[in-house]
Amino acid sequence: MKQELAKYFSLDPSYITFFWKGRVALYAILKAIGIKEGDEVILPAFTCVVAVNPIIYLGAKPVYVDIDPMTYNMDVSKIKSKITKRTRAVLAQNTFGLAPDLDSIFDIAKKNNLVVIEDCAHGFGGYYKGKPNGTAADVSFFSTQWNKPFSTGLGGFAVTKNPEIAERLRVMENTFIKPSIKEEMVLKTLLFVKGRLSAKLYWPAIKTYRWLSKNNLILGSSQGAELERPVKPKGFEKGFSGTQAKIGSKELERFHKILEHRVKIASLYKKILLDIQIEPPYEPDYAVHTFLKFPLLVRDRMEFFELAVKEKIEIGDWFLSPIHPITKDFELFCYRWGENPIAEKISQHIINLPTHYQITEDYTARIAQFLKENRNKIYSSYEDMLE
Repeated sequence: MKQELAKYFSLDPSYITFFWKGRVALYAILKAIGIKEGDEVILPAFTCVVAVNPIIYLGAKPVYVDIDPMTYNMDVSKIKSKITKRTRAVLAQNTFGLAPDLDSIFDIAKKNNLVVIEDCAHGFGGYYKGKPNGTAADVSFFSTQWNKPFSTGLGGFAVTKNPEIAERLRVMENTFIKPSIKEEMVLKTLLFVKGRLSAKLYWPAIKTYRWLSKNNLILGSSQGAELERPVKPKGFEKGFSGTQAKIGSKELERFHKILEHRVKIASLYKKILLDIQIEPPYEPDYAVHTFLKFPLLVRDRMEFFELAVKEKIEIGDWFLSPIHPITKDFELFCYRWGENPIAEKISQHIINLPTHYQITEDYTARIAQFLKENRNKIYSSYEDMLE
């Protein structure tokens, strides 16, 4: 798997390191660049709690920046006001697969001696100004969790062109604890089950999976403790397994087909939205969007979800809040409600349509009919929502 990725990124394999989860890769990166107690890391206020927690695990403070409603990425014009003498890094997220305005971020970072970490948890396969996502910044991390661009069930990796950072990451890759045989067996079982679920079973499957994961009854993307408070779980510093590597190599062999499929389905959704006079997601000229998820803004999300469940239509809920899926006790994660009005507003109204390989043209036609029937429940544009 490392050789395949090295070829894709045009890097020496030693500059790519693997970890149990994407958040572990981020944690390793933060350690590798010297983040310590009292430091600050800037990131978008429209992210997942698992990107926030590693910052706090190291005693540093996450500092949130509101987002651009057109791209759902960090609003670059608001970064400067958040920089202090304690700021050490900027976490630049690829939201739903779309790269942010990296050159503008790089310019700010250079003037303030900051490290730019590209959060490519959603972004594998996309491009920024002709460069693969993850290769323009100082260092980047990817997730290969089950609903990411290509999957190893759980997993993540770091990519850098900086030899000193690469060496520090390799030390952690080699010294972090190894997954147990039991964990590998459970991972294989989960992947077996997932591979046999149809789109029609999405809602009962996702509810069951999240409940089991939250209560630590199965291996999951987010375990219960991570969702309650930012305290590093026991055994968090964990490496990659042979099972994940084998699965990843197979997934990479067919990744071009997966990506072509996502882009095709996204194109169908764009046409559907235009047909019912809804503005499709914005795509800036500087990036190639992979549409890991296809975002849409609705008036009443809970009502929309209930209708989708009734019609057995798969609808995603990224992001339920500025630090998904947290919906209370935001102060534990250094977040003050009211400071990022755009992200907060969007997180109350956003849903996303699926683009994965099981979404056929026939299923897309069902989604089209569902959207047409519920057109009055969908905002025409982000401006419509913000009025």
